[in-house]
Amino acid sequence: MTALPRRSAAREALLTALPRRSADPAARGGLARVPRVLGEWEDEETDEGVVVAVVGPTATGKSDVGVALARALDGEVVNADASQLYRGMDVGTAKLSPEERAGVPHHLLDVLDVTEEARVAAYQRAARAAFADIASRGRVPVLVGGSGLYVRAALDALEFPATDAGVRARLEAELEASGAGALHARLASVDPAAAAAILASNTRRVVRALEVHELTGRPFSASMPEAGRYAVPAVQVGLRAEREVLRERIAVRVQRMLDAGLVAEVEALVGRGLREGSTARRALGYAQVLDALDGRTTLAEAAEATVHATRRYARRQLSWFGRDPRVTWLDADRLGAAELREAALAAVGPTLGR
Repeated sequence: MTALPRRSAAREALLTALPRRSADPAARGGLARVPRVLGEWEDEETDEGVVVAVVGPTATGKSDVGVALARALDGEVVNADASQLYRGMDVGTAKLSPEERAGVPHHLLDVLDVTEEARVAAYQRAARAAFADIASRGRVPVLVGGSGLYVRAALDALEFPATDAGVRARLEAELEASGAGALHARLASVDPAAAAAILASNTRRVVRALEVHELTGRPFSASMPEAGRYAVPAVQVGLRAEREVLRERIAVRVQRMLDAGLVAEVEALVGRGLREGSTARRALGYAQVLDALDGRTTLAEAAEATVHATRRYARRQLSWFGRDPRVTWLDADRLGAAELREAALAAVGPTLGR
């Protein structure tokens, strides 16, 4: 995998200044005894391990902070970036290389082929299993990523309605015949809350919302997670940056990805079925490069489109996570690497009894 160039001095400061905790649970008092989080802290205590989550918009440094926290807390990282589930999607997702993971085990990376569909219900089961496995070995699960629904599925009391292949196929045929606008308008008529939360361009989720309504008679929005009701004990740290800083970071990030071989990566994935994948081919950067490879745009236009799409995505991420009052926010653009590390550790330490 081609690694993106990184600010090595800052990264090294982030990773090395945190002391490694003992791997022996007895040496650090075993798993922290904390109240189960179900909206508000309750008096009843539990021996279940607490999940530390690092969330927020893209290009704020979540991966590096996640590794640093895992090293400090004797933890293991669980991926919550939907695109990083895919094997071979490395450069365009800023996936950490094995060297950049600094010896910290990472779970739910590279678990899908690009032809396979990423399903949040399957991810929920896998993430919960990873949490249990990590905690059973006396270590701390550190959930890291910015895919909002995946984070909520992993942490919150969220149930997923059943699916029906026939209903979905019919809705997808209607989408092909009538267009995204018509289907989104139909969603607005039966489930205004879901239509307000789902962009018309996100046709996969529009189809899913209509499928749920048809199968259950209930709005898709009724199955969305309630902020404040954890299914597993957790503490969340969010990283953010000022809008103009984030906009510039995203532009630089996209250029670095192109310099690091994103086009070659997409060409290689085309040979492995990327165009046939229902979710992988829509990933940021990959969809735009596919357009360039197919002659619909130039590479320069694809780069600009990726920047704009990523900025829109970052705004949606801030909106999604910003609605959750349980997140402790840190200003990644105002803190140096060591300060950010200390602030993140201070935010989660009390919950873990550290």
